[in-house]
Amino acid sequence: MFTGKKVGVSKEETFLSYYKYFERDLAKIPEEKLKFLATSSEIPAVPFEQRNLFLAGRDEDFCQIGYGVAKDGTGFVCNETYMPNVKGEMLDWWFAWHSVGSDLRYKIWDNEDHYFARADNVDYVCNSNVPVNQKTWGVNHYILEDIGNGASFLKICFKRPADFGFDEKIIGTEKCESLVCGIGDGECAAAMVHKWYSYKDGVKFCSRFWIGFADVDGKILKTLPDGVKVPVDVARGLFAHNIKEFTNLAAILPEVYEENKNNF
Repeated sequence: MFTGKKVGVSKEETFLSYYKYFERDLAKIPEEKLKFLATSSEIPAVPFEQRNLFLAGRDEDFCQIGYGVAKDGTGFVCNETYMPNVKGEMLDWWFAWHSVGSDLRYKIWDNEDHYFARADNVDYVCNSNVPVNQKTWGVNHYILEDIGNGASFLKICFKRPADFGFDEKIIGTEKCESLVCGIGDGECAAAMVHKWYSYKDGVKFCSRFWIGFADVDGKILKTLPDGVKVPVDVARGLFAHNIKEFTNLAAILPEVYEENKNNF
């Protein structure tokens, strides 16, 4: 989970301008975040069926930071990260940029756990006519990463917010400048959303995962069998990975963006 051992890189990757970010130690996770790892949250995440409450910032009665298992057996992960000096457009750009080009783009995000992330529609992602905040819509990312149990493959099927069940009128409001959302299809299927909005001198970045949900014929449904519970360690591992990778992204993104924003 926190090994301190970096993934491998090729000789060609060491010559790329952003290799310097790989060489850095990962940003230190704040102690107050690490305390949440000790035990699961007694407060559940906002139910998936009420996900628009999260988008609108009206889910204050539910978990904001933590992980656990809901009464129906599904798992949840919640996190929020203050990212100073980060602008919303940087994050729109990041979720597209890291999925094309060199595998090093994904590795610098978390140099201990990320191996590669590859978009299946590179022409679309790199098309200058596609708005940057739409470059993940309908695109699948094929990923190899370690979230605590060794490296494993994952496919994230990114969606247009409306296809995820979000009210797109909320996007662009005070508590939701922009977002990415999708379904993770791996060892344990999960619905995922990251949203962000202006906060202090940067952004607040908020994540939610609902483990045990999948895309069934275009509808996102609970597919975890009744009576079965997601192991709490699965949610804990995902939470640990989330606080690790987004703490580091907050630290490097302003520089990476400034140097590479025109380099798709």
